[in-house]
Amino acid sequence: MEKASVRHRFPLVFGASALLPGGCRRVHQTAPDQPRLAAGVAVEDVTFHSGALQREMTYRVFLPAKIVAGREMPVVYLPHGRGDSFRAWSNHSEVAGYAVRGAILVMPDGGSSYYMNAAGKPKDRYEDYLANDLIADVESRFPAAKGRENRAIVGISMGGFAAAKLALTRPESFVFAGALSPAIDAPSRRFSWRCWEESLLFRSIFGPTGSELRRKSDPFVLVESADPAKTPYLYLTAGGQEVLLGANRRFAAQLKQRRFSYEFHIKPGGHDWKQWNTQIPGCFESLFQHLKPGS
Repeated sequence: MEKASVRHRFPLVFGASALLPGGCRRVHQTAPDQPRLAAGVAVEDVTFHSGALQREMTYRVFLPAKIVAGREMPVVYLPHGRGDSFRAWSNHSEVAGYAVRGAILVMPDGGSSYYMNAAGKPKDRYEDYLANDLIADVESRFPAAKGRENRAIVGISMGGFAAAKLALTRPESFVFAGALSPAIDAPSRRFSWRCWEESLLFRSIFGPTGSELRRKSDPFVLVESADPAKTPYLYLTAGGQEVLLGANRRFAAQLKQRRFSYEFHIKPGGHDWKQWNTQIPGCFESLFQHLKPGS
């Protein structure tokens, strides 16, 4: 199918449904789509056909406004949190500024999929979409350098889970994985009537509680068999006042015990963009130390 590149005019109005950390209620909010641009940075929204999902998908890109002919640049993939969209990173952070340093920033749409090939929904192959279709489209459309050493992934919450999980199961895809407040314990959460909607969602994505399918998606299980020498460098963060802190402390302890290359940072704050925006600079400084410079 012919690829189509779609540019949107701003602002656009969109709806977002956000999950409260550690709870089950959702907060619905409507806000204008206003990407936070930086001088010397261009933004583009691309719509393409995903073979894994068998439908059109849209992603947003930040890249240098002026590109030297023949130059290829490393790519940073930025999966969003649950209940958000591909607009989240651009609207709530100053991440655009990092494109000035010669990187392509790609913000995919993942719905509430946890970027997994869903156990109960055969057509929802979001992991294959992200790891195969999206990367292939980006590398065919933009001056993106190919190969593991030229790719990084940094995710927020649900997207942080995806970054950690992909680092452990697809180490050949990325050289660096940043997980900011990752919902690292999502596959191990048991059914709860109080959180019945979330529990049903997790069953459809990860499989029944206690099943082997869940174990194959659980970072706490995967870290025991992953090869530390082959796994991407892991940058883990959490807020000092968020309920995911305990789970991320335990995960960091496992990484240390098994001698993975990683760092773990805790800063004041909750499960929100205010806290994540304090973590992003440190994450990107570490990222650029591991990512191969553009050529």
